[in-house]
Amino acid sequence: MALFELVILLLLSAVALGWIARHFKFPYPIALVAGGAVLGLVPSLPQFVFDPQLILVAVLPPILYQAALLTSWSDFKANIRPIGMLAIGLVVVTTLAVGAALKWMVPDVPWAAAFVLGAIVSPPDAVAATTILSRLNMPRRIVTILEGESLVNDASGLVMYKFAVAAVLTGAFSLADAAMQFAIVSAGGIAVGALLAFVYIAIHRKLGDPFIEVLTVLTIPYVAYIAAEDLHVSGVLAVVAAGLIRGRYAPEIVSAEMRIMARSVWNLLVFLLNSLVFILIGLQMNGVAIEILGRYSPGQLVSIAAVVTAVAIVVRFLWVFPIAYLPHWMIGNLRDDDPRPNPRELAIIGWCGMRGIVSLAAALALPLTLPGGAPFPHRDLIVFITFVVIVATLVGQGLSLAPLIRRLKVGSKWSVHEEQLRVRAAMSSAALAAIDGVIRKEGVPEQWALGLKTEIADRIAVAATEGDDLTPRMELVNRLRHAAIRAERQELIRLWRGNEIGDEVMHHLMEMLDYEQAHLPAVVRAKPKERNAVAPGASGVVGE
Repeated sequence: MALFELVILLLLSAVALGWIARHFKFPYPIALVAGGAVLGLVPSLPQFVFDPQLILVAVLPPILYQAALLTSWSDFKANIRPIGMLAIGLVVVTTLAVGAALKWMVPDVPWAAAFVLGAIVSPPDAVAATTILSRLNMPRRIVTILEGESLVNDASGLVMYKFAVAAVLTGAFSLADAAMQFAIVSAGGIAVGALLAFVYIAIHRKLGDPFIEVLTVLTIPYVAYIAAEDLHVSGVLAVVAAGLIRGRYAPEIVSAEMRIMARSVWNLLVFLLNSLVFILIGLQMNGVAIEILGRYSPGQLVSIAAVVTAVAIVVRFLWVFPIAYLPHWMIGNLRDDDPRPNPRELAIIGWCGMRGIVSLAAALALPLTLPGGAPFPHRDLIVFITFVVIVATLVGQGLSLAPLIRRLKVGSKWSVHEEQLRVRAAMSSAALAAIDGVIRKEGVPEQWALGLKTEIADRIAVAATEGDDLTPRMELVNRLRHAAIRAERQELIRLWRGNEIGDEVMHHLMEMLDYEQAHLPAVVRAKPKERNAVAPGASGVVGE
């Protein structure tokens, strides 16, 4: 019961902190970490003890799966080599550089233990970065590379982590064996994920109930991760492979009702898991700081953590810029003539290095003792530095990313919003052509479909001008539609409260009105002179 109450407290805290982040317009992971640290100072608050491996299994698969499901397979495949240079090459380089920095600052730390810290902080967490980038018009290829990196780097980081921990426990390490094992683990994880994806696709074709479909989909990332880990291959890559393949087939096998339901379920689940984990980062940070202060002075801890954090950030910049200017055949591009990222775009890629969930779980999952009973060397220091790197990168880079993008003036060439408007116009044009085809085939008067064609034509006009100021006529039409939906909703509620209709009918019609309103542009009040300009023709504006 105490655990249940604590979880409810964390959920309520996540709601409050999420609202604060939205109100003040900064990434919610930052508010959650800061809020968790404040909660950790409450004396009477019970300690939240958890198994780090459980965090990895419960949190990581659905977050990675949703990201893979929404990733463009064609863009991912076209940028596979630059993604690999970041997700694998940079992870290896960061592991070595951070390990060397810790060994330099604290000579007593064994090399294997130093590389454990490097592997822990090597993979960036894309949650905070994508939270910001999703609201900005970033170039498409930059977003693809960052999202692709976030899908793969967790796997490479965790594999490096396992090798480094094994070296600490056994005292032996072979680079050739590690490289071979890395290839086997990676290929095996991809194979398991691909196989399960096709199995689930075949099963999904036989289902017909949206609730069963959503419940089935929720099991995919967990089954892929657990199956791969049981076979001693990469569970992370199994989840990513399953998500990429299933996302390729989803538009053909998923019903509209299931798609609407699943979108809401996934968004809520991922937000919930992210919220709990980032609050846990803040909660655990205080306890770790108290434990480590007895062994090192505050000055030593600050200097060690500052150097390691700086190395983790700088190494990314030192890797990103040279790699971008390697020959095309070495790094791959969307096309051979595709322009390389300019220095401003590379600066954004270099600054998107926030650490998070994977680093937290890996640090807390370190063994307490060696096989002989001796304590794991410098475990408290490794855990403490990991927390500092997470918080420093999450807060420092997370808060400064949006201002940096605006300062560098990156992101004016492409946005998902612009592409959506273009596609919506093309879809509406196809709808008009289909209506004309049916009219000619049926031999009915064109006037019978005039109202529907006018509505679709208005949709094309709105799509062409959305984002700019609407014309007075379209602005009025938009306000009239909002007013009509509002009146329909009020009448629906009146009939329901008067017991003239049942709950099932009310909920169904309310959902239809909600989706209809969600597709309308937001209401913008027209200026008086604009209203006067359209007033004479207002009575016939809908049918024009």
